[in-house]
Amino acid sequence: MSNNTQIPAPFMIRENINDLIAFAAVAEERSFTRAAARLNVSQSALSHTIKGLEQRLGLRLLTRTTRSVAPTIEGEDLLATLNPCFEKIENRLQALNDAQDQPTGTVRIVAVEYAIESILWPKLSPVLKKYPSVNIEFVMDYGYTDLAASQCDAGVRYGDQVSEGMIAMRIGPDERMVCVGAPEYFKEMGTPQVPQDLSDHRCINLRLSTHGALYAWEFEDKDGNEINVKVKGQACFNTVNPVMQAATDGHGLALIPERLAQSRLDSGALQMCLGDYSPYFSGFHLYYPSRQRPSSAFSVVLEALRERG
Repeated sequence: MSNNTQIPAPFMIRENINDLIAFAAVAEERSFTRAAARLNVSQSALSHTIKGLEQRLGLRLLTRTTRSVAPTIEGEDLLATLNPCFEKIENRLQALNDAQDQPTGTVRIVAVEYAIESILWPKLSPVLKKYPSVNIEFVMDYGYTDLAASQCDAGVRYGDQVSEGMIAMRIGPDERMVCVGAPEYFKEMGTPQVPQDLSDHRCINLRLSTHGALYAWEFEDKDGNEINVKVKGQACFNTVNPVMQAATDGHGLALIPERLAQSRLDSGALQMCLGDYSPYFSGFHLYYPSRQRPSSAFSVVLEALRERG
């Protein structure tokens, strides 16, 4: 090794610890974009950091193409050395944090509006009152949010939509989507008997933020065959509560969670149709990365959200 790379170890660690953390993040994520989101820095700053580290070491740690990033042999060797050290430090810091009398920290959870209102807030509101050092940030999003990119600790999806590589924990009962409308709408337009009849009805659409597409209404016949129907109407929203209100106001039919509509069904403000074509499916699950070590605040949140029967 040349003289200009022979930096005393204590100096190297003190001066370059943040750069080593940055390298480990890029090597693990295999992406400058995801690593930058994880570290809350810009991609250009992260790239500059890695280049500076490589220059000081006199080694190339990452191979970069337009589509991928991967550690070199030297990079893999350095990562294998760093990870146990970082894990040991994190475990010790976590142990010190857990030793406190009160859980501390911030937990960011991304979910749809309905999940926040019906499950997350009712279960987590008492947590905020009990633990004043715990902060919870609710991020509303109808798309399939990347947790690392959004800097969220966990997300909420229906059980059949959770990605591989994630820990999933049920936090709500099974659900079903039901077709509803106001009594005056059915009096004026009649009641659809099969999902295909919806093409002759005014319907209230929901636009999904991930793809920008309108949500295709999903049904199932008695033999378990899926029936997807694209509906049309004058009104369209990107959250579900206004969809329910528009249906209540008589603007057309809506497909919404039955539990959300239940109070209006009970009062008669809404009526259900096509119930035989509305199957139950796995309810809301909290998901988070399998490699994530729960903080004291996150552990409290998990315990509060866990579905019990």
